[in-house]
Amino acid sequence: MATRLPSSGPMPEGQQPGCDTSGLILVHRIFRWLYRELPQLVRDVAPGDVERAAVVGRYAHLDFYALHMHHQTEDAALWDRLVSRDPGCAMHVDQMRAQHAEVAAHLARIEPQLEPWLQTADAARRDAFAADIEHLRDTLIAHLGQEEDDIMPVAGAVLSQQEWDWMEEHTRAELMAHRKELGKDIMALQLGLLLASVPEAERDAWLRSNVPAPIRVLYLLLMKRQYDRAMRELYPDRPVPAMV
Repeated sequence: MATRLPSSGPMPEGQQPGCDTSGLILVHRIFRWLYRELPQLVRDVAPGDVERAAVVGRYAHLDFYALHMHHQTEDAALWDRLVSRDPGCAMHVDQMRAQHAEVAAHLARIEPQLEPWLQTADAARRDAFAADIEHLRDTLIAHLGQEEDDIMPVAGAVLSQQEWDWMEEHTRAELMAHRKELGKDIMALQLGLLLASVPEAERDAWLRSNVPAPIRVLYLLLMKRQYDRAMRELYPDRPVPAMV
């Protein structure tokens, strides 16, 4: 943990330091699950099965997009503010920046492999693609753990709730803005994955506490079916693996 030093950055007028960062744990559970599952989903595609490759490839694209967006959002919202208000965490912030760059380099190597594999479902391309995703997974898991240990406590102390909430608002706005590219079920996937990241016994309470009533109704009437359909498509022959 970084040594706490006097803050050198001003808090926005009308806001107070201190925020609930626990939602990031749910997001990290999702990323751990996504990148644990994706290599095996890719490896399970039979050589030449371009139809199944297209299904898995769609979710691979969404996983890559989500990780890019998550890190870009953190880059915009966190690092400069944290160093400004708690200079003692500068070393950890530098590590986060370097790890984000390493993840981006992995993605830059992986993403161009997707389309060539989709065209033929070639076994050699498949295996190379899956292996590179596994390398990314290992880098990502180490990064997420360090962020939870070294960054979340500082962010919880020096950022306002409004500043922290901006990340969620920005993510939702970006997903809505790219629905045509990502698919009309993207908001259902986001909410469904968030619910899956909460222990089952706590999900109803989490939904009531964190999701506005109109969205809860929409989820129960429509979005849950969209999410369940997506999971059946991704796991047609076995139960969806638990996230927690």
